[in-house]
Amino acid sequence: MLCFGGTGVPIVLLHGLMGRARTWWRVAEWLRPYGAVYGLDARGHGSAPRVGPWTTERFADDVAGALRTLDAGPAVLIGHSMGGLHAWATAARYPELVRAVVSEDFAPDQRGRTVETWRGYFESWPVPFSSLGHVREFFGDVGEYFADCVEEREDGFHLAADLEDLYVIAAEWGRRDYWDVVEAIRCPLLLVEGEHTAMPPGQQAEVASRVSDAKHLVVPGSAHLPHDEAPEIYRGAVEAFLSQVLSR
Repeated sequence: MLCFGGTGVPIVLLHGLMGRARTWWRVAEWLRPYGAVYGLDARGHGSAPRVGPWTTERFADDVAGALRTLDAGPAVLIGHSMGGLHAWATAARYPELVRAVVSEDFAPDQRGRTVETWRGYFESWPVPFSSLGHVREFFGDVGEYFADCVEEREDGFHLAADLEDLYVIAAEWGRRDYWDVVEAIRCPLLLVEGEHTAMPPGQQAEVASRVSDAKHLVVPGSAHLPHDEAPEIYRGAVEAFLSQVLSR
């Protein structure tokens, strides 16, 4: 687990598919006044073991294990996309370990979607990238984010994850829904949705309606990465949420 600094309530950052803990460093900068900030590499990503099983429940167990290692009381979990799902599942399975959840742009029912939709795009990337500048140029508006997702090897920069592992992880989302997970959440929940999300419409608002203490925000102008695409709006929403949660 990566420690970003700060003291007090543990705040654990969970990245999205193909990301890693380091992608959160810009957010961690302003989170430190609220608690002790950590980032966790999900299995198959970054420096975490690249071994299955690749199930949501196993990822939640990993998060719970990390929280127990901190031994600092219930944590605030902040997750992007896949990390949001893992935060939901951890809160549902281990309510004693989770104080609150921020979920960014994930929907609980994506049944019927397949990884084949993305495979061609991912495999068209010019890997290895020759430099971090090449990464930033290729990915444009989200280039800074993807620069944090790669690692340098002898021949250039590669994604810090194996695409075949990622396909297996994402395939589960197309086979099942997570409404039972959502309905088991008992802690405060903030859902941050991009205005131009690729997630099924209306579901994130419905998640908020099914959780007793939940808020839902649509971030204008953003797509799947509100925390990078509209950082000031994202920060304002999260800081307001934390101020309320941590004062209870």
